Amino acid sequence: MSSLITPGLVSLDTDLGTDRAGVIRYLASRVVESGRATDVEALFADAWKRESQTDTGIPGGIAIPHCRSSAVTEPTLAMARPAPAVDFGAPDGPADLIFFIAAPDGADQAHLTLLSKLARSLIKPEFVGALRSAKTPDDIVRLVDEAVADGPAAPTAGAASTVASAAAPVAAPAAHADRPVLVAVTACPTGIAHTYMAADALVAAADRAGVTLHVETQGSSGAKPLDPALIAAASAVIFAVDVDVRDKGRFAGKPVVQSPVKRGIDAPDTMIAEAIAAASNPNAARVADTGQASASAGGGVDEHIGLKLKRWLLTGVSYMIPFVAGGGLLIALGFLLGGYDITDNAADIIVNNTLWNLPAGGAATYFGAVFFMIGAASMGFLVPALAGYIAYAIADRPGIAPGFVAGAVALLMNAGFIGGLVGGLLAGAIAYWIGRIDVPRWLRSLMPVVIIPLFASIGASGLMIVLLGGPIATLMGGLNDWLSGLTGVSAILLGVILGTMMCLDLGGPVNKVAYAFAVAGLAAGSIDNQAPWNIMAAVMAAGMVPPLAMALATVLDRKLFSPIERENGKAAWLLGAAFISEGAIPFAAADPLRVIPAGILGGATTGAIIMAADVTSQAPHGGLFVFFAIGNLTMFVVAILVGMVISALTVIALKRWTTKTPVAAVEPARVPVAA
Repeated sequence: MSSLITPGLVSLDTDLGTDRAGVIRYLASRVVESGRATDVEALFADAWKRESQTDTGIPGGIAIPHCRSSAVTEPTLAMARPAPAVDFGAPDGPADLIFFIAAPDGADQAHLTLLSKLARSLIKPEFVGALRSAKTPDDIVRLVDEAVADGPAAPTAGAASTVASAAAPVAAPAAHADRPVLVAVTACPTGIAHTYMAADALVAAADRAGVTLHVETQGSSGAKPLDPALIAAASAVIFAVDVDVRDKGRFAGKPVVQSPVKRGIDAPDTMIAEAIAAASNPNAARVADTGQASASAGGGVDEHIGLKLKRWLLTGVSYMIPFVAGGGLLIALGFLLGGYDITDNAADIIVNNTLWNLPAGGAATYFGAVFFMIGAASMGFLVPALAGYIAYAIADRPGIAPGFVAGAVALLMNAGFIGGLVGGLLAGAIAYWIGRIDVPRWLRSLMPVVIIPLFASIGASGLMIVLLGGPIATLMGGLNDWLSGLTGVSAILLGVILGTMMCLDLGGPVNKVAYAFAVAGLAAGSIDNQAPWNIMAAVMAAGMVPPLAMALATVLDRKLFSPIERENGKAAWLLGAAFISEGAIPFAAADPLRVIPAGILGGATTGAIIMAADVTSQAPHGGLFVFFAIGNLTMFVVAILVGMVISALTVIALKRWTTKTPVAAVEPARVPVAA
């Protein structure tokens, strides 16, 4: 097995600037130069997407940006010890030790295990100290090779605390039998670094607190489930996770503390203390008997109802988007090949014709019908999927079936996506409530698979049919009529509002509301009612403006931007063209009071032009790369160019003629856009 790191991948005491995006791109370029990856921009984009989900800085002056990428050909580590240090979002300040972990999409188990072992070593003071005192790149390579060499990475705490590995389940230790027992699960989206570092940090904190902790790491290098006997003996459970916990029902009834995985690294002692307190608190949040976490636990610490509602709705939208994206593009391809009248006879064509018995229009008409019908079938799942996964967010797996049924009933009642939202919330709430009922032990196994789906489906769908479906259908009809009737000033005003929302917080809550509104209404679009397609086009075009504008600004007036920002500008061309608004985040983070207003001005203008010119988009994602799904492509491009120029000139003017106010610690929301 080749070494994960070579001297050529190490950069010591080099000035890399103060922008984390520039540092990540620099390290990505070193990986490509070493022959271990094929495309700097593709690798950077994957790493930046991961960075945008969660800061990778951890206490102790360390950062571990990491990703899986199809551009990577061999699992690789690139290391920098920059001078000055670079802020990666750690609570105690910037990082002077940066490890970039680049894993292929199909990395083998052995390599993933080595990568996770290195990440776990980075919370060991002696290893970190040796890295800081190393004199040459060869010294760094030797230290890393020794850290990942022999056997599994040992936890940082004593024998009383254990971490589940792929080799064997955790068994109860013989020592410290009188200690309180806790169990934990750690998991992050990539499952390479944070998963294992959080596990070891929690183990060390538990040992300091005099508690026995058993951790199940649900990461890429594999893990065995905790022994049911350990779970039964535990006083409380900790979920330090950014993704769903696998088989959460094992922890039914346990007091639960849940937070993002990074909190397990940054504040492990606090989480252990919270778990100990929850164990003795009869009112603490608990994992419900049906396998779902309680609502109060599901969103972390002290989550109020507004945040819960947002999380539930965005969960439904996120699961719905693949149906919309695939279906919308297929329908657009159907129109491209078969013409707009393919809607009249597409079903008859695919039933009565084959490749060897083509219809009158030939192969184009036949494949147009095939694409259209597959796309229509995919779009038909939009409302049920929306409702089903909203219910899933509330009640976990027992909510899925009632949610899908309620969504199907919403379609039956012509209640549209609003009916899906209401039906999903009802189904999830009823399923959650039923799951909280204390039933005899012999009945518990039937609850998640029979009792809850049956009665939640009856309750939610019954309410939709008897009480709510009709009024919601009337509301949907009025909304569609209003959108269809938008012309002139009213349509332009809607475009301005949508464009402003898309550029206001670059992927934050306001941006999400605008995007979710556009995507959820996409299925209502048709040849006769193109208003939802207009809205989708306005949202997508406006969201492309900020990164493209910043890219243009770095070309028009290079001296106003740092070398790192000019490098970011090169990547922003591609990111903006693909409707990835994160391309503007490095600029907004460094200068939000100039960049964000400039982006809003251009985005609002673009939205107005899109609505005024009746531009449409049947695709929720892709930017210029889904040109075939764009109606009036010329004006789509013109609107983006106008907004881009306005924003670029505005930010240049603001940088030239206004005084910069210090904005340290100000950074816009870094949740990646759904597009």
